[in-house]
Amino acid sequence: MTSKPSKKLETFPNPAPHRDYQIHMEIPEFTCLCPKTGQPDFAVLTLDYIADKTCVELKSLKLYMWSFRDEGHFHEDVTNRILDDLASAVKPRYMRLTARFYVRGGVFTTVVAEHRKKGWKPPVKVELADLATLPNANTRGNSLATAA
Repeated sequence: MTSKPSKKLETFPNPAPHRDYQIHMEIPEFTCLCPKTGQPDFAVLTLDYIADKTCVELKSLKLYMWSFRDEGHFHEDVTNRILDDLASAVKPRYMRLTARFYVRGGVFTTVVAEHRKKGWKPPVKVELADLATLPNANTRGNSLATAA
């Protein structure tokens, strides 16, 4: 194999540092070990962040996630550890990591951890009209001719 698990997270310059924009990543094959039983724990991780000066490079993120495969961690510990490592490497304006662990002993666990850059405030959300729901909207699949 040419790639091996690694704890090194690489970054690259944010191509649009002048604006807040959301970066969303889904990591559906996260695996670590239960520290009590040694059995594998599986999770879907969702990473959402607003970059400042850098973004996380995807191959290094994949190898970083892979590095937990043979390590024992409680769900709360591994979620917070990953967030801390990512926030330290990327130094984002905002970052949220959601870890949805598969059922174990009849219990699903979801852990959500957040990081905010000191002084960063989220922009005001702008709500635009949903034109697809307006009656008689002249859009594809809902033209005036078909709506009548």
